[in-house]
Amino acid sequence: QVQLVESGGGLVQPGGSLRLSCAASGRIFVINTMGWYRQAPGKERELVADITLGGITNYSDSVKGRFTISRDNGKNTVNLQMNSLKPEDTAVYYCFTKALTWGSNARDYWGQGTQVTISS
Repeated sequence: QVQLVESGGGLVQPGGSLRLSCAASGRIFVINTMGWYRQAPGKERELVADITLGGITNYSDSVKGRFTISRDNGKNTVNLQMNSLKPEDTAVYYCFTKALTWGSNARDYWGQGTQVTISS
């Protein structure tokens, strides 16, 4: 019903920057919330940041001040600008959305994930 495709992952040195993008497609009526989770090896998946339809943002304490989330409601995309990257940011980053499709209730959808590696 809704497909999410992430892009922008890669290998970056500590202190560097990376920009993740996610595009949603399908029979979308409205996307309420879009955001990013991440999961490092041996750890639970955690929320990184999200943004509501009205533009209200939410960040985890570990990334606040370094990451910036934004969205384009017309294009159904969400971006995550990551600056001052640290080794502990290394993880698979997953795009998610809570969306309404034509003829169904709100559901959560997930992308396949993109690898972000911070290393010297």
